[in-house]
Amino acid sequence: MRSSPVLDDDTCACADFRASRRTFLRGAAVAGAAMATTTMGDVFTQTAYGATAANPNVLVVLSLRGGADGLSIVVPHGDPGYAAARRRIAIPGSQLLEADAMFGLHPALAPLRPMWRAGTFGAVQAVGLPAPKRSHFDAMEAVEDADPGSPERRGWINRVVGNIGGGAPEQAVQLGQPMVPTSLYGPAATLSVTELDRLRLPGPTDVESVLMHRQAYAAVWDDAPGPLGLAARSALSTTARLRSLATTPVQPQHGASYPSSDLGRAVAETAATIRAQVGAQVITVECGGWDMHTGVGTSDDGQMRIRLDELAATLAAFFTDLGTLSAQVTVVTISEFGR
Repeated sequence: MRSSPVLDDDTCACADFRASRRTFLRGAAVAGAAMATTTMGDVFTQTAYGATAANPNVLVVLSLRGGADGLSIVVPHGDPGYAAARRRIAIPGSQLLEADAMFGLHPALAPLRPMWRAGTFGAVQAVGLPAPKRSHFDAMEAVEDADPGSPERRGWINRVVGNIGGGAPEQAVQLGQPMVPTSLYGPAATLSVTELDRLRLPGPTDVESVLMHRQAYAAVWDDAPGPLGLAARSALSTTARLRSLATTPVQPQHGASYPSSDLGRAVAETAATIRAQVGAQVITVECGGWDMHTGVGTSDDGQMRIRLDELAATLAAFFTDLGTLSAQVTVVTISEFGR
């Protein structure tokens, strides 16, 4: 992986976003995530029995946390109000990529230009909540629940995999972060892991020690009642099924080079998971640092340029890495609100 400048997720973030992250972490701990992690290692927060056949079609949901400014990404240069409202940060139409009479792409998206021209990359404008929210956390919850008016805490991805059936946690996977996003909340089994090499039981990794640990855990949990016993048994079975993912180094294919960042690592592991055909149908990845109150910059400097450089380089590497498998993968980027 190559290095690139990366901003901390809290850079220029508003107090609400920082507080929302703390609230999110507290909620995850209260839900029992800390107990499962302590008992079985950094594996998952909600689990269940079951296995599913590998599905070649995969949806990757990449969340741009903090409220990505869509007007700086797909720029409405043809609207006279744009330059008037953004006198210091407006990007001239002459500097935009693939510009038409109204819109053009930020120059940092150049690595994605071939996909744009091929018709495999596009932008959906003016999509959002009917009643805009100024709280990051409230907006995240509304978008990821996607169930207006319902008091039930069940994310839209959880509902989808629940309807598909199968029951294996690896159907819906969160990579790069230990906590499950709201979109994965609910009764269907999901998997959350910071790094693939942590998809194993804690302790020594030699075959004899692993077998001994598994036997010891099984003796304790095989007949344990209730949700914790169910989770422990699922952790044992899932780590056994996914052992090859945990023990095989991530090696990008076809000359792909990812940025040396948290996002680059998480997306490289996403490609490795898809290539392994373990049954993942939805993979979610978090990308923070889009809460830009100051220092947005223009076309060639500022926070937006840094973030888009990283995002575009990562996505370009991802599709290069997948090779022909890319035809079976759809990536959706989403943010809780714009600017």
